[in-house]
Amino acid sequence: MLALTRKKGEALVINNNIEVTVLEIRGDQIKLGIAAPKEVPVYRKEVYLQIQKENEAALSVDNLSGLKGLLK
Repeated sequence: MLALTRKKGEALVINNNIEVTVLEIRGDQIKLGIAAPKEVPVYRKEVYLQIQKENEAALSVDNLSGLKGLLK
């Protein structure tokens, strides 16, 4: 993991096309702005983990057997 120190208004660039800017610092909260191409999904980590969990559940064997019953 790369750890950086940034001040309000400062930014960092990832992979030449994603820019993360510190917009606001208030107490222990930091507001970030993320500029990325539309085809690059950006999620909060807790949302990303929930999406992964739901995708894994959708691919489970139990769900696939239920789909086979619909095709008959």
